[in-house]
Amino acid sequence: MKAGLLEQYNMEQRKSFSRSTSSSGLRPRRESSNSSRSSSSSRPRTGGASSGTSRSYSSSRQKTDATSAPRAFSSRPPLGRTFNASRGGSSRGSGKRGPRKGQHIDISRFINKTVITEEAVVFTPEHLFKDFIIDERLKANILTKGYNEPTPIQDRVIPHILHGHDLVGIANTGTGKTAAFLIPLINKVLANPKEKVIVMAPTRELAQQIEMELKGFVKGFKIFSVCCVGGAAIGRQISDLRYQHNFIIGTPGRIKDLIERKCINLADFKSVVLDEADRMLDMGFIHDMRYMLALMPKERHTLFFSATLSPEIGALIKDFLKEPVMVSVKTQDTSKNVEQDVVKIKSGEDKLEVLHDLLIQPEFKKVLIFGRTKHGVEKLAVALGKKGFKAQSIHGDKNQGQRQRALDTFKKGMAQILVATDVAARGLDIAGVSHVINFDIPETYDDYVHRIGRTGRAGQKGKALTFI
Repeated sequence: MKAGLLEQYNMEQRKSFSRSTSSSGLRPRRESSNSSRSSSSSRPRTGGASSGTSRSYSSSRQKTDATSAPRAFSSRPPLGRTFNASRGGSSRGSGKRGPRKGQHIDISRFINKTVITEEAVVFTPEHLFKDFIIDERLKANILTKGYNEPTPIQDRVIPHILHGHDLVGIANTGTGKTAAFLIPLINKVLANPKEKVIVMAPTRELAQQIEMELKGFVKGFKIFSVCCVGGAAIGRQISDLRYQHNFIIGTPGRIKDLIERKCINLADFKSVVLDEADRMLDMGFIHDMRYMLALMPKERHTLFFSATLSPEIGALIKDFLKEPVMVSVKTQDTSKNVEQDVVKIKSGEDKLEVLHDLLIQPEFKKVLIFGRTKHGVEKLAVALGKKGFKAQSIHGDKNQGQRQRALDTFKKGMAQILVATDVAARGLDIAGVSHVINFDIPETYDDYVHRIGRTGRAGQKGKALTFI
């Protein structure tokens, strides 16, 4: 490229970086089966980064010049433009999302950037778990799980739910909102064994995680649940629904299928939870949510939990909740426990080789890597396996059994690496994730927040790296 053209290119990039974050208006996309073009393998490697290279990620204490032109790699668009990626999900029940638009994301937001949405305050709980007016048997199970002091969302919403108030809870991911609604609802079932509760979640993984936590709280009680998600055999779920159960936990698409098959009668359910309601809207479940809420009794107990409060969520609240209590404990978009940085890929460098040189470092003990497409994620996991890493993958093309086995292998430490599409960005609670790596840049900043929220959980420190 001639000097004059290069100068013009750099000037265009500086202008692009100075624009404020905004949606692009590009056409809707879905996760594609085409190659991601980001996981090509090359020569085998056995050692660390060679001397003289600049493959280590930059210190988070260094200032980033957001006006400098980024280096292009592969055939990806230069930074500062809209990131336009294919997105995921294979069925309604497994997390199919509706159309979403790409978003301009300034790279400075990937480097220890925290966006304050409310004034942060030092939290002092008003209650201990032993103070809540709940069944003593439930209280004993809570203490056995090691819970003593509630998190902010738990401290503020449990009393309202115990009093039967409709509620809207605004909180970040990983703040303990699952226990915040499960504990008072379990108490309600203990007081009235005929009480039935339905919990809707956006993804299979989140629904399964909610059921797992429920089972921990109800150990020794005759309280049963059915998990209804896509990607799993519907026949088994139909069979389980014939037996006694107090809780149905599932994804909107599969629950709707079971309603249409006359296997679930929502008239029997007087308590409903919509967890991560904003995510369900993003994934195109708005009509399913409205359909199911309309089938429930008018006199019911309705709980909404969301990380954001959009106009669409506001419309649902107005239509389906009665004088709800609004509780917001969201203080920042990204966790203070997550150190964020970027990995700059120079022109001509192989992203896979750069990733290899990071993963062989001893501090990369348990790594969650995010890619954009199902095909790209699978290709990357296979490539890492050929390089000697123990890697698993989860994406919309895998059935529920395959996804669960991959997650279990990663959780138990039998695999160092889990490669995933954004279907795993919300809801996964995996202890000890040391690093989140954005191998492909997320489509929106909200996706970025939820990706990196998989590390730095439960007071632990974590690191998030984004390839640019």
